[in-house]
Amino acid sequence: MHSAFEEKKYSKKFDLVLWKKLLKFCIPYKKKMILLGLFMLALAGVDVLFPLMSRYAIDNYVIPGNTDGILWYGLVFLGLVAIQALNIFFFIDIAGKIETHLTYDIRKKGFLHLQELSFNYYDKTPVGWLMARMTSDSQRLGSFISWGLVDMVWGGSLMILIAVIMLILNLKLALITLTVVPVLVVMSIYFQKLILKAYRKVRKTNSKITGAFNEGITGAKTTKTLVRESENLKEFQVHTSQMYRSSVRAAILSSLYLPAILTLGSIGTGLALWFGGEGVMAGIVTYGTMVLFISYSVQFFEPLREMARVFAELQNAQASAERIFSMIDEVPQIKDNSQVTCEFGSIMKMKQENWPDIEGRITFDNVTFSYKEGENILENFQLDIKAGETIALVGETGSGKSTLVNLACRFYEPNEGSIKIDGIDYRERSMLWLHSNLGYVLQTPHLFSGSIKENIAYGRLDASNEEIITAAKLVDAHGFIKKMKNGYESEVGEGGAKLSTGEKQLISFARAILTDPRIFVLDEATSSVDTETEQLIQKAIHTVLEGRTSFIIAHRLSTIRSADRILVIKNGKITEHGNHKELIKQKGYYYNLYTNQFMDEQKSIVLNA
Repeated sequence: MHSAFEEKKYSKKFDLVLWKKLLKFCIPYKKKMILLGLFMLALAGVDVLFPLMSRYAIDNYVIPGNTDGILWYGLVFLGLVAIQALNIFFFIDIAGKIETHLTYDIRKKGFLHLQELSFNYYDKTPVGWLMARMTSDSQRLGSFISWGLVDMVWGGSLMILIAVIMLILNLKLALITLTVVPVLVVMSIYFQKLILKAYRKVRKTNSKITGAFNEGITGAKTTKTLVRESENLKEFQVHTSQMYRSSVRAAILSSLYLPAILTLGSIGTGLALWFGGEGVMAGIVTYGTMVLFISYSVQFFEPLREMARVFAELQNAQASAERIFSMIDEVPQIKDNSQVTCEFGSIMKMKQENWPDIEGRITFDNVTFSYKEGENILENFQLDIKAGETIALVGETGSGKSTLVNLACRFYEPNEGSIKIDGIDYRERSMLWLHSNLGYVLQTPHLFSGSIKENIAYGRLDASNEEIITAAKLVDAHGFIKKMKNGYESEVGEGGAKLSTGEKQLISFARAILTDPRIFVLDEATSSVDTETEQLIQKAIHTVLEGRTSFIIAHRLSTIRSADRILVIKNGKITEHGNHKELIKQKGYYYNLYTNQFMDEQKSIVLNA
């Protein structure tokens, strides 16, 4: 299937602001980067000395046939080789550490920001696209900043030193040799635009492939049951073909750029040989100097080739940086204002000592809400829920039940009107304060890889073994857990694959209970379990929800018969309300739904008997 999500398009040739943002990640490693730069300068300095040593040997030992002082010359040469070996060791060590730390910091920043983003961002952004940013894009940036710095400092300093020495030794010959440099500059500017455009397309296509991988893996069961393997392969081949074409185009542009640099470098070497040879024949240039100029002309264009490669990688890195910062710069739709953050803290620095206790009264005051502009789900909605009251929500799919709960939990905020917790607009309190007092059990429970014990304690890592076992007993999960080979230490598998749906549901229920929330939400929590497990959950509901404000969204109406109030929602409005007996007497929508469901259940019991 094709994703409707489209990435932001970028048009700038070189975004200086973007690179300033990226370089902020380098500040903690400023000392290491300065040290790395010094080692690269030393490396370039020693590289420049080797041709000078050759010139000295040719003019003082080879041409005259003299060997006086050659021992000291050999010792100095060996000393330079030893110094160069140490330079190489240290720069590789430091650059590797910088790369690792930068990649870690970029991923950490991205992961933290993903925790802060609102639900609507995840509604519109595929998981595969986020994974591409957090893995390959961040790795590419860390690698470029560390090793790119190595090549840029070494190459730049080596070229400057070579140019200065050449100009000092023979101004005319130096200028002739360096005539190709302006052509290189013009060529680089021309290729920059083409290469950047190509690499942007490569990174964008890579996201599509990652997204397709993610969907293919998570939907493997559905694929097999619908025999969609061949169709999925065809759709995946469309993405890989695009990736192939984009990558080939980017590679061709880079491969054209590098040979052009090589060609111009060879021309510079040829000029040095031509005019240097004439100088030797005329007796105005020593043979050693000519060899030095030839060596320097080759050496001068070698860092140019490396810098050309770095330049091509720069385009790729900028494409990655654009994608990462489009995520990091995403502004959460729902966030606390500065006054609230100052008083109650943030996700990184919570001020729990300032958090007030929650009683659990929830008031919807003229609430209007829409996911898309002009398509209101709720309009001027009014509802007052007492502290400790159990509210059941019934209605057709799309009637607004989940929206109502999501607004109460502040996963979304009203477009108009207000929602109050204990009489105060919840926007005047911290989101973390509300969410820390919230227990949420979904229709499809999500467990994390690890043990049953770790999953129950996921929301309260400091919980003792006794507290974990007590929570499991409250929801009647203790029995099946103890029967497992390793008990509470049993692995659940990825997503809880080693457990049945009912077992996963009971563990997620225990996990929610362990945090002792004041507000509880059960969203179709019994719709995917068998009758026996449903009875266990119903039993747990009576025990656990007592004294807590709770919402129950249920398809099986047997789950909500004991609710304090049942609200029938249709098109975002309450059409019926009351307890189970009152609604049965009204003989409206709820009555028809309940009697039909009851008859179906009785038929099923008779047939099974």
